[in-house]
Amino acid sequence: MYALIFDEYDLSKPRKKVLSVHRKRETAEKALAKRQKKLGKRVWECDTRIVWVKTKTTAGELIGASDFQTWRPGEEIPFGERYPDSD
Repeated sequence: MYALIFDEYDLSKPRKKVLSVHRKRETAEKALAKRQKKLGKRVWECDTRIVWVKTKTTAGELIGASDFQTWRPGEEIPFGERYPDSD
């Protein structure tokens, strides 16, 4: 399942709060867009990202880095996401 997590990219906070859970990436993307609009911020400013959760989870839970990954296994990764922006 896909989840929106609150991720401040702070190494001292390895556990991330699950904001919402979705069966499809498309619905997770809609939820992320709705959150952006609500906060009045761009995606990189609202510290929220979509991840694939390996275990059953619910909104409000805290999950560790071993419980999720950026892409679902076997999911086609868009070309623009395959390579880092810097050298």
